[in-house]
Amino acid sequence: MKSEIKDIGDVRIIRLAGKITIGAGDVHMRELVDRALAEGKKKILLDLEDVSTIDSSGIGEMVSCYTTVARNGGQLKLLRLSPKINDILQVTQLITVFDVFDDQQEAIASFS
Repeated sequence: MKSEIKDIGDVRIIRLAGKITIGAGDVHMRELVDRALAEGKKKILLDLEDVSTIDSSGIGEMVSCYTTVARNGGQLKLLRLSPKINDILQVTQLITVFDVFDDQQEAIASFS
């Protein structure tokens, strides 16, 4: 999995590409979120537009990251879900847990 990080104001955008699967992508995503928190970033936006595959481990890690950020007083939101990831989140009802956006500016503005 590849990643790209950029900050816009006080929002950390983590753009992921490739597979978020057991043993590689899930660990990488966790490390990026942990690093953001360690650097004092509490507003985190996961851009998933270029994620081709996610398995149950990846979904579990995404939920774990969400919980960790919330426990640290932050917010984690999702941006540009691929149709496949959107379907998985719909089926698992996790779509109701995450704030999901299609537009980056709208997502950034949504952080309180």
